Amino acid sequence: MLDRHGTGVYALGAMSETALEIQLDPYEARVFGVLVEKALTTPEQYPLTLNAVTNGANQKSNRDPVLSLDEADVDGALRRLESKYMARKVFPGNSRVEKYCHNGTDALNLDAKALAVLAELLMRGPQTPGDLRARANRMAALPTLGDLMTVLDQLIARGFARRLDPLPGSRAERYVQLLNPDLHPLEPPAGAYASAERAPSAAASPGLATRVEALEAEVERLRRHVRTLAERLGVVIE
Repeated sequence: MLDRHGTGVYALGAMSETALEIQLDPYEARVFGVLVEKALTTPEQYPLTLNAVTNGANQKSNRDPVLSLDEADVDGALRRLESKYMARKVFPGNSRVEKYCHNGTDALNLDAKALAVLAELLMRGPQTPGDLRARANRMAALPTLGDLMTVLDQLIARGFARRLDPLPGSRAERYVQLLNPDLHPLEPPAGAYASAERAPSAAASPGLATRVEALEAEVERLRRHVRTLAERLGVVIE
């Protein structure tokens, strides 16, 4: 179905369970992530003005990499997001100042938890389950690692994220978003490996927290597999 701009986006409420073929450029990815983040963390200041979106995009905390965009960059990204049905312009309370909000709930058919995790991946790059849960939890409640893994399963099934193998010297798997697969490097710079080679004992002995995180993720994955098999066999697991 074409919208009035002929962009080929779906109309409100016409979303299927199949992930849309939406790809974001780096500026769009940052701006969309900011809109989702601010909607969940500072709802009293949302929707956002162009200036507020720009400040959020250039924020130094919870961003990797830190960018320095001007309002023209952000305005262009917002317009492109509008054309993709990922953001929209509003005038709340009869305000004369235009403001912007994300449209991820309808455009991507995702709930607040899934949007929070996706936004975190867009703004920080590939992350382990432990890091991802701790950071996304500030936007939407993810009390346990199991809660996060359920959200990640949903994002993976919809084509919005994928699992990465652990880095050398680590046992913790990582996850990356797919709205812009090239947005962040999937591995550390070569120098990081050189440092690990100079200190093999540190690389070969990941910290206790990392090992526990990897084991918890593995246990949760096995639990989900067992539940799926039990459902297929008609067995009730208490």
